[in-house]
Amino acid sequence: MATIKQFQVTFDCAEPERVARFWCEVLGYVAPPPEGFATWDAFHGSLPSEEQGSWSACVDPSGAGPRLYFQRVPEGKTVKNRVHLDVRAGIGLVGEERLATLEAECARLVALGATRVRLLPADEDNESCIVMQDVEGNEFCLD
Repeated sequence: MATIKQFQVTFDCAEPERVARFWCEVLGYVAPPPEGFATWDAFHGSLPSEEQGSWSACVDPSGAGPRLYFQRVPEGKTVKNRVHLDVRAGIGLVGEERLATLEAECARLVALGATRVRLLPADEDNESCIVMQDVEGNEFCLD
């Protein structure tokens, strides 16, 4: 049996390039154009008009994180995500120090177009995290 060594996370969205740019800024990823093209514009220009802008992708420049793929779909988001990303900004931090770090990162992400949904305060089992939405309303946790 083969062992899976890589995976990508796929987002259904209305504006793939816009959502990809957002996640590049959040995670420090890059969005190189598809192989054989110097720019995304050159790639899109090679496609029929109905396919232009239909997808985008970004990658971790270190190669450690998964590829993110964004595909245009006709329907909008209607319910809560069944899968979401946890953006790990507060690893190893607890209490007020963790909360201050999460709040600072939340402010940065809101400036990029994210929406703060709610703070989930620490309890006996978990540290605090902030539930957020990206530029198209996909939920993620600032953890």
